[in-house]
Amino acid sequence: MGRMAALEVVIGVILFSQTVMGVLGNSSLLYQYLFLYFIGCRLKCTDLILNHLIFANLLTLLCRGVPHTMEAFGWQVSLGNVGCKILCYLQRVGRGGSICTICFLSVFQAISISPRNSKWAELKMKASKYVDFTLCLIWVLYSLINVSFLKYVTGNWKNENHTSLKYHGYCSSIRHDKIAESLYAALLSLPDALCVGLMLCSSISMVSMLYRHRRQMRQIHRTNASPRSCPESRATKHILLLVISYVCFYTLSCIFQVWLSFTYNPTFFLLKISAIVSGCFPAISPLLLLRCESRASRFCFACIRNGKAPIYMTNG
Repeated sequence: MGRMAALEVVIGVILFSQTVMGVLGNSSLLYQYLFLYFIGCRLKCTDLILNHLIFANLLTLLCRGVPHTMEAFGWQVSLGNVGCKILCYLQRVGRGGSICTICFLSVFQAISISPRNSKWAELKMKASKYVDFTLCLIWVLYSLINVSFLKYVTGNWKNENHTSLKYHGYCSSIRHDKIAESLYAALLSLPDALCVGLMLCSSISMVSMLYRHRRQMRQIHRTNASPRSCPESRATKHILLLVISYVCFYTLSCIFQVWLSFTYNPTFFLLKISAIVSGCFPAISPLLLLRCESRASRFCFACIRNGKAPIYMTNG
């Protein structure tokens, strides 16, 4: 019994560390972007997309990480019926917003670095004009898609004998037959599968363009790329790293989600390990971005010291 209690404490510490690290990292990035905006920097289109990704990360960490952490340390989490519906709905919207924003970021970057004589040339000129509209559309669509999820979530009535409920720690869901649950899960997973497919296609396209660019640089015996291509190549590599990290953690998270959906009453450890896996990308992604974005901060601070207006050139 003592070993089980110690393991619960370890899981609680991991969840707490992950949540705190993720919230602080994403908040610092968001503060940096807001600071650059208010001192006169015009953010790039990719920066605007990353701001939405940061917001989705914070939504996931706060709505999923905090209650799971409290429960892991033995604190009573009583949300009630309405509280559970709202919290689980925000978790779903944050998760959907995250995957779709990452997908949009990878597709936008693939279009941005495409050659001017390619078939994407016309779309390349127009892409930056529709960034705000696309980001708003993403949130609206995922908010509407997950409305149906509200009727399946309810409060945790564990003290009563509700055989029709499936317990998920601090909340419960209405139990259905496995065929209906599988069909519902597959329906909700269709947008996610489409996003993952687009991410993989755009990533392959970016790798191909980077390879061709590097080969051209070798052929003309230049050790340094042009001022325009060098920053674009670095940004593309960072976005590729971000996309690859997301796909890996998302795949692992899906495995646990499928496991949970087919488990009659999930155990404490299965629920918490699933929560840890789901929080990995929101917690780690700021570390992948901070180094790249610190260069932008130093550039703006240098402009301020020199008395110049710090302006970023927008993509497209």
